Amino acid sequence: MEKQGHSEMETIPSDSPSYIKLLKTHRELLVTHIRNTQCLVDNLLKNDYFSAEDSEIVCACPTQPNKVRKILDLVQSKGEEVSEFFLYVLQQLTDAYVDLRPWLSQISFSPSQLIQSKIVLNTDPVSRYTQQLRHHLGRDSKFTLCYGQKEEVLLEEMYMDTVMELVDFNNERLGSLDSLACLLDHATGVLDAQGETVFVCGDAGVGKSMVLQRLQNLWATSQLDTGVKFFFHFRCRMFSCFKESDTLCLQDLLFKHYCYPEQDPDEVFSFLLRFPHVALFTFDGLDELHSDLDLSRVPDSSCPWEPAHPLVLLANLLSGKLLKGASKVLTARTGVEVPRQLLRKKVLLRGFSPSHLRSYARRMFPERAMQDLLMTQLEANPNLCSLCAVPLFCWIIFQCFRHFHTAFEGSAQLPDCTVTLTDIFLLVTEVHLNRTQPSSLLQRNTRSQVETFRAGRDTLRALGQVAHWGMEKGLFVFSQEEAQTSQLREEDLQLGFLRALPEPGPGGHQQSFEFFHLTLQAFFTAFFLVVDDKVGTRQLLHFFQEWAPPGEPVATSCYPPLFPFQCLGGGGLAGGDPFKNKDHFQFTNLFLCGLLSKAKQKLLRHLVPVAALRRKRKALWAHLFSRLRSYLKSLPRVQTEVFNQVQAMPTFIWMLRCIYETQSQKVGQLAAKGICANYLKLTYCNACSADCSALSFVLHHIRSQLALDLDNNNLNDYGVQQLQPCFSRLTVIRLSVNQITDSGVKVLYEELTKYRIVTYLGLYNNQITDVGARYVSKILDECKGLMYLKLGKNKITSEGGKCLALAVKNSKSIFDIGMWGNQIGDEGAKAFAEALRNHPSLTNLSLAFNGISTEGGKSLARALQQNTCLRIFWLTKNELNDEVAESMAEMLKVNQTLKHLWLIQNQITARGLARLADALQNNTGIMEICLHGNPIKPEEAKVFEDENRLICF
Repeated sequence: MEKQGHSEMETIPSDSPSYIKLLKTHRELLVTHIRNTQCLVDNLLKNDYFSAEDSEIVCACPTQPNKVRKILDLVQSKGEEVSEFFLYVLQQLTDAYVDLRPWLSQISFSPSQLIQSKIVLNTDPVSRYTQQLRHHLGRDSKFTLCYGQKEEVLLEEMYMDTVMELVDFNNERLGSLDSLACLLDHATGVLDAQGETVFVCGDAGVGKSMVLQRLQNLWATSQLDTGVKFFFHFRCRMFSCFKESDTLCLQDLLFKHYCYPEQDPDEVFSFLLRFPHVALFTFDGLDELHSDLDLSRVPDSSCPWEPAHPLVLLANLLSGKLLKGASKVLTARTGVEVPRQLLRKKVLLRGFSPSHLRSYARRMFPERAMQDLLMTQLEANPNLCSLCAVPLFCWIIFQCFRHFHTAFEGSAQLPDCTVTLTDIFLLVTEVHLNRTQPSSLLQRNTRSQVETFRAGRDTLRALGQVAHWGMEKGLFVFSQEEAQTSQLREEDLQLGFLRALPEPGPGGHQQSFEFFHLTLQAFFTAFFLVVDDKVGTRQLLHFFQEWAPPGEPVATSCYPPLFPFQCLGGGGLAGGDPFKNKDHFQFTNLFLCGLLSKAKQKLLRHLVPVAALRRKRKALWAHLFSRLRSYLKSLPRVQTEVFNQVQAMPTFIWMLRCIYETQSQKVGQLAAKGICANYLKLTYCNACSADCSALSFVLHHIRSQLALDLDNNNLNDYGVQQLQPCFSRLTVIRLSVNQITDSGVKVLYEELTKYRIVTYLGLYNNQITDVGARYVSKILDECKGLMYLKLGKNKITSEGGKCLALAVKNSKSIFDIGMWGNQIGDEGAKAFAEALRNHPSLTNLSLAFNGISTEGGKSLARALQQNTCLRIFWLTKNELNDEVAESMAEMLKVNQTLKHLWLIQNQITARGLARLADALQNNTGIMEICLHGNPIKPEEAKVFEDENRLICF
């Protein structure tokens, strides 16, 4: 067969373009590979090459091969033009005749102008289904739902990119993601070329679902040029609607529960199975599955026709056992981990930076006066700005501002005191409860907050009941029956807290509901626990068991497992399950602390009997103190000569958030007392700017000096502002990899120079320019005890480098300077050379990857001839050549105190190596000269193998 097929694909002579002969010669190839005859008949009819009678003759044939043979007979009998058009249809409809692409290419078919002027109808089921999917996704992604069922906003007007970072398996930053198209780019941020899943993670409210909606919209409007023909979007929470006994085959999951092909579903599915790489699946909210999903324990289901439970199909789609080669984008909240072998790339969503916030304000409020009024109020309240770093909370705050502006005739006023997240959610609840009140131009609604909540008590309690029921069951989707059981009325649904799903749930055709966001469900759960008289102490504190330190017994689950096997991650809630995220429980705890705080009693005593309220407050505080003490005792500690260091975990951040919600100084003091350490390490805790408010609320009670390590979080400039109450205590401040700009550095300058106790300042891998470098120089000038300064991987050029070098030159205390990955160039290097000359304290210096070439390198070498203090000098990844190596060799004849010299990845050849080797004959102090990555051949380096201080490979 292979030989026959090869002979059939031989090209006809170019001087004999007989299309009839071509069809005759390759007749069996065409009969074998043409599966879609209807498309050919439609086009031949459309262009009057076939009559209605011809079409009937073809349709009367009993089998597909017979239909192809009949079409070929009729086409050939009608002459060259019809035969040429037949080939033209095969060429143009690539999806319908995909198997003939190699043959058409090999015969070099080139249609005449006459044939190219003919209309080709694409009635192919695959192409039609692609268009159907585009229409389906375009319709569903064009608008985004807001609070209120009647409010729909164009996605184009609402969406804005946030800070998106490519990270590695250990969440180390690899760089920024410039656009959503880069998510599917095979050249950007790939961790494993064999992986098929792009994993997008981030905190609740940071915009993961919006990213997928925008991605769908781009594909639907043909703005995403990725070669994707099929786009299937699933929300993982919808899989909770299936019963344990439900089974589906893959074709039914994709078509019956997503978008059913208008024609020939079997042919479309067959194409998908043959070419899975043209399909893109998006799965939103892996952490919102009803059960844990352990890929290693889910039954394999590699047969696409074999019925299985939908969760089994989901697991096997993700693992690649089904439709291997299809691309997937998966979202989940921070803390959820996916097996490395599945991941192609990993993206961390960081939310809004200060510049994003300003852009978003312009997007939401086109009127300049409204923009100015809003930003003036926000900038006067850094606490509110910090909350606005989370896009969801930002949108809620903006919506409240818009409401006030409308309701109070242009005199909108956001809260100007300390604002907690509970305050914001109480505010938005009040706003939407008031929407039900009649209003007119002559009479404004003037109800107080107490009156509004008292009037809406039954509605809020009903919403709270369904929210609590779902939270206990681990469900985020509710049936109509469940809503009715909670005594929700139709008018309650219209408030906008619950929204109807755009399509029926997979469990049936009954209407389903969900809360606008899981944080809203958590808020109403907490509200129910507070206001319902029947809720006892044990039920009130149920979700706090998530805080149990290692070794403490904890209930394995809030709800029974859905299956005898466990899906996507084994173990109970406290069993270290990498797939389980507890944010919905933690938000409930946070809102409980806020609602039972002293400041909220004036409101709640009108909704709850005072005795019941007092009892719940007392129980919560006692439990909070007990858990806090237990947790702090469980934290790992490291004792050094200088510091008693405690390594905190993300759970500690949640505890701080809850403590801050109480706004109780007593609770803050007790928390501070329990830390019992002078070095607090909070790296990789996913802390955001709002968390700095909570951190300051506790740490300002510590009277002794303190070291604070917040590297690798997401604090940005607003976070730095929120740390202001702590700076009078901080001697060590580590803020590397935190999106900090010059504005944040200005705050550091203003605060640190007040107290002048800082000894370590870490600002590596931020967004600091020469402006910020000048502020850092002033800190170095005025803080006489500053010993360590880390400024690598910022945006500092020669101007900033010269400012810093001058400050270093004048400092008598600086010990270690890290400037790796800036662009100070030769001018900056010359300035640092002046600083090095006779410097009394600088021991470690990194100027690696700074664009330093010959002149800068020689200046540094000459300066080191007059330096007896520097021990470690890194000049890796610059543009240093043999001239610099010769200057370094001359320096080594004089300088006997330098221990480590790194010249890795420069332009030094064997000539420079020889000069350095000669210099070592007269130098007993240097311990190593590293020359990896220079253009030195192994045989050239072998000459100096006896000098083990020269490291070339």
